[in-house]
Amino acid sequence: MDFSLTKEQTDLKNKAIEFSKKKLNRDVIEQDRLSEFPRQKWLDCAEFGVQGLIIPEEYGGLGLDILTAVLVMEGLGYGCKDNGLLLSINVNIWNCEIPILHFGTEAQKKKYLPGLCNGSLIGAYGMTEPESGSDAFSLRTTAQRDSGCYVLNGTKTLITNAPFADLVVTFAKVPQETGKGKISCFIVEKGTPGFSVSKKIDKMGLRTSPFGEVVFQDCIIPKENILGSEGLGPSIFNHTMAEERAFILATQIGAMERQLEECLTYAKTRKQFKKRIFEFQSVSNVLVEMKVRLESARLLVYNVAWLHQQNKRAFLESSIAKLYVSECWIKNSLSAVRIHGGYGYTTEFEFERMLRDSIGGILYSGTSEIQRNIIAELLD
Repeated sequence: MDFSLTKEQTDLKNKAIEFSKKKLNRDVIEQDRLSEFPRQKWLDCAEFGVQGLIIPEEYGGLGLDILTAVLVMEGLGYGCKDNGLLLSINVNIWNCEIPILHFGTEAQKKKYLPGLCNGSLIGAYGMTEPESGSDAFSLRTTAQRDSGCYVLNGTKTLITNAPFADLVVTFAKVPQETGKGKISCFIVEKGTPGFSVSKKIDKMGLRTSPFGEVVFQDCIIPKENILGSEGLGPSIFNHTMAEERAFILATQIGAMERQLEECLTYAKTRKQFKKRIFEFQSVSNVLVEMKVRLESARLLVYNVAWLHQQNKRAFLESSIAKLYVSECWIKNSLSAVRIHGGYGYTTEFEFERMLRDSIGGILYSGTSEIQRNIIAELLD
């Protein structure tokens, strides 16, 4: 494995850092307090090219390789303090663009990908239901065939971007005369009769990334909006999850690096008992642990990116990366609060928000418990 980076890759990462520091840190504390989706920042990111990083140029993207895209996302995480915005962008990329790119028809790609790249469209991903979360394929939403179209009925919940989504890549069972329904994937556009979204769902962290409930009530969509073919839903889901799990936390590599730098600066300037607190072993050891987690997490994510570029299977490595990075982010965030003491507990210093945001990482894209189950199954 060769992770030596070209000058072009390093320059692009640095540009992402500069861009995010300049454009994406306005009013983060207030927008978090109000659970306000930062639409202008979304458009700023699209103008920079973030939403189109890995989409081919013919569909409005930049056509970057996966490792370069990961480096850009890492740079965004370092420079941008709005983790909610970054989550919404990641969902748009990995959960909407990727399945359309890999499983969509040429007409679907031309219709949806340019808007998803330029920021005029916001995508959501409809898998989780009130009665099916980790057990994803026990979903109850149905898609009944009817005269050249499908009629969707069911509810999706805890859906990122739902309140502002222009389209939802969603899963439903197509009933069969015999046997179980075939799980299939559909693209449902905002404004389709029978499609509605609840108000935002308040949550602990990542508050600038809106959550909502999506309801399909006799929602009629044309057969042209099926993604792939009937019964391909599990394959689409597994393919999407393999990439999402690996890369949705790439931004947190950058966030952990910024976090560590801020903690080091504080520890080397803050004095107690006439000594820099860095000189106390109980503090310096915590910083060492933060550094070790950061570097090992980075290598795990880079490794999956390298495997993807080699067209090698990476299901095991993706789950390992998702499990490890998400739990490292929590540990490092808690360490940052503790190093800053009472200041770390205040809203002004922003570490408490990062700790709240970090909890989501062990839940979305498959909980840590599910990742352990996947890893154990692949080891058997």
